[in-house]
Order: sequence, then structure tokens, then C-alpha cells
Amino acid sequence: MSRLYLQGPLIIGGGLAGLSAALAAGPAPTLVISPAPLLEAASSAWAQGGVAAALTKDDAPALHLKDTEAAGAGLVDHAAAVALTDEGRATVEWLASLGAPFDRDAGGQFAVSLEAAHSRARVARVGGDGAGRAILSALVTSVRASGHVTVWEDARLRALIQDATGRVRGAVIEHEGRLVEVLAPATVLATGGAGGLFGETTTPVALKGEGMALAWAAGAEILDPEFVQFHPTAMDVGLDPMPLATEALRGEGARLIDRDGVFLLGEADDADLKPRDVVARAVHAARASGRGAFLDARTAIGTHFPSEFPAVFAACLRAGLDPRETPIPVAAAAHYHMGGIAADPDGRTGLEGLFAVGECAATGVHGANRLASNSLLEAAAFGRRTGRAAAAARLVKGPVIVGSVIEDLPEAELADLRAAMSADCGVVRDAAGLTRLIALIDRLEAAHGAPPALVAARLVAEAALARRESRGGHYRADYPDTDPVAAHTRLLKLPVESTSRSLAVPA
Repeated sequence: MSRLYLQGPLIIGGGLAGLSAALAAGPAPTLVISPAPLLEAASSAWAQGGVAAALTKDDAPALHLKDTEAAGAGLVDHAAAVALTDEGRATVEWLASLGAPFDRDAGGQFAVSLEAAHSRARVARVGGDGAGRAILSALVTSVRASGHVTVWEDARLRALIQDATGRVRGAVIEHEGRLVEVLAPATVLATGGAGGLFGETTTPVALKGEGMALAWAAGAEILDPEFVQFHPTAMDVGLDPMPLATEALRGEGARLIDRDGVFLLGEADDADLKPRDVVARAVHAARASGRGAFLDARTAIGTHFPSEFPAVFAACLRAGLDPRETPIPVAAAAHYHMGGIAADPDGRTGLEGLFAVGECAATGVHGANRLASNSLLEAAAFGRRTGRAAAAARLVKGPVIVGSVIEDLPEAELADLRAAMSADCGVVRDAAGLTRLIALIDRLEAAHGAPPALVAARLVAEAALARRESRGGHYRADYPDTDPVAAHTRLLKLPVESTSRSLAVPA
């Protein structure tokens, strides 16, 4: 195995968080690792809604903060959320300065839309529903033009490298079919979420929580891994992953109905703009009862669909459906992981040398239920902060300990795991289903060891079983009430000498 020494940060992930960090790290020489060509493997490229920020005269960061904390169901870190919302306008303006073509109104100001649980219209969009790809494209262009960033495409994280003190010193990267030990002053995980662990997901299926799993194995704290957000309007048209019908459609008046045309959440004009967990459970219940769930945009959007929501319109046509004439069949699908590697707004984790940013990180800004379109804001705002912090790290010399590279879970077994995660750790959970899921994970582990995807699934499932309440995106049918006091789940790896079957203990 060859070895490479870097003078600047190693950034693992080529989405919005990773590329924002890479640009901000300059002039420090920076290496970015991406498992596929940029724009092809990142959830941020698929985001349709936009970037949430206080951009209008009737809005303010304090109002954005209030909505963020309300959605997070008692688990939002106040200081982190203040940092996020205060940087909203500056972050959108920075993205625009890189060439992100945000929609503008007649006066040249940012055009904003209303999404669920926001008290104001504050989501800056691009081309109606093309924000993620347009924004990321602008960053890709800037990264490729920069003099300090090198990008390895077709490269993936396989293990972390530490020293005897536990400090992370770099990572083992598989690049073009060979393993390379990359040592760096700072290692930044921007590896994305865990939606690929679920059979029904709106995210790239390659994102299986592996960064979280390897960070946990290295000794990092994992925060609230049970909190997964399920998007209520994934298009149920037989595709994997499931195309997304953006929440902005409901913001423009599209309604959720059953096959008989009955409103799923009531007749009030704003009934379908409740927090995502509420809407997701209504969609789940309608499908489970045989009534079906459909998003009806015929009246609200109608003939304007191709121009106002071109990405959703194109996905519908590919599925043989014209949303101007027919309601869109929808299902609740795994969409965003609120939990992950515990990190602060500058990306620092509990391990020296290791940073985490974007969806793989849990900074506390999302709590138990992410406010719509806060994720792109967090990726860019905290990505920039993380890049600056990582660039300030200094190279440490001395012996290192290279982590073991574990083979991936075979495809057939991964398919079984994904089906079980959606069935038993999905929108509605209970002890029987979670216990059944953990038993499957036990069997797979006995046969295949501990591939990172399997470790990530166990972290989510065991934390979900341990949380005997319903809060935010985590709903237990057998514990439907919310505890009066909100408490985090904080997990650390068990000592090697422990004989417990559990992977983790409360920190």
C-alpha cells in the first residue's frame, strides 16, 4: 500500500458541504475525494427545494431561528442554530457570487417560496425545483478553477488512520482500484447521509452512513442516530431511488389526497404544510389502509408545471405520468439523517484531527426533525467554517495505526437489509419490528463481519429501540407520547474488553 503526505486538509466527499469546505480551505493545498464524478454521487445535487434564509423585509434571522427550534422538537442546539440562521443571507450571497443562478423577483431580489413549518416564505430557489444541482454546479466550476484543490474521482473512504493517542491522522482511500494511505493535518468527513440503508429512499443509494460508522469505530461520539426524516412525497413509480416531488409544490397549493379525492390532512388551505413527520405519517397511514396517497397539483400548478417545476415534471413523464392531468402517487421515503457524528459548527468532533460536516455530521441544528431547506444552508455555511478550521491544522509526525479495510456487504444481503430498514425502522416503528431488524443485523454480522453499512444500520436501529418515546422524525407506535424532558442519544464505542452484544453505550 502506497502512502501520500498532504500539507493541507483531506476532504472526503464531493457534495455541497465538502466542496464549500475545500474552497474555504484555500490557499492550503486540499485533496477532495469523491466516489463518482462530481455532481453524480451527492444528495445535495438532487435537492429540489432550495436554501432557507431570512432574505426579505418581513423576515429576520431570529424568526428563522424560532422556526428551526420549533421543528427540532426540543433537541436543537441553540448556539449552533443561531450561528446557522445568522449566516443565512451571507451564505446565499456567497453562493450567488460563485454563479448559483437563484431565481429573482422583478426588483432583482431573491425570489423566495414557502415550505412546511416556515412562518415566512424564505426558501431561495433555482428554476423552481433545480436548486441543488445548479448550486453544486457553480461550486464544481469554482473548485475545478481553483489552484489549491485537487479532486480524486472514483475514490472512496475505506478506513481511518490514527495514532496511539487516538488522533486521526488521515485515511485509507481506494483510488482507481488501489489502496492509498493518505496522511493529512486534518481529515474532513463530508460523506453524506444514510438514506441508502433504506429500501425506500430519495437519496443516492451509495450513501449508507459509512462515514458515521468509521468515525464511530475510531472513537467519535455519535449523536441521535435514530432521527431519520422521511419525505412525505417521494414519487411511488417503481424506481430506486424514488424521485422526489418537492415540498414547494404543496407550498404552491398542491394537495395530498387518497384515491377517492379525500384530503389526507383535512380541508384547511395550510393542512398539507404541517411538519414533515406529521405529513409523512398521514401518507404512510393512507397507503397502509389501502386508500393510497397522491399529490394533486392539477389545479394549483396545472399548465405551469413544465416551467415552474421542470425536474418533477420530467420525472413524471419518464414514469409515464402527466401531473397536469393525473395526481402523482406518493410514499414516505427516507430523505435526510438528522443524526450522525457529533460536531460543532466548525466541524470539530471529539477526536483530534477529525472534522465532520454536512449530512454525516450532527451539529444540533436539526434536532429531531430538520426544518425544510435548512440542509443546503448548513452544508454551505458550516462547510465554509469547517474548511477554514481544517486549513489551520498542522501536520503531526510519528507512527500511525492503519484501520482495517472490511469488505462490503454482498448485494443480496444489502437488499435484505434495506428492505428490513424500511419495514421495521421506517416512518412508524415499534419494539417488535426493531427487535426483528436487529436480529437480522446480528445474522448478517455473524456471516460477514462488520461492514460499515451494517454498523451504521445497527447504530440507527439500536438507538431507535432504546428511545421509548415519539419525537420529531422518530415515531414509536408502542410509545406514541413525547417525554416531557428532551434528551439526546449519545453513543460511544464499547471498550474492546466488553462482552456486551450492543455496539454502543450512552456517552
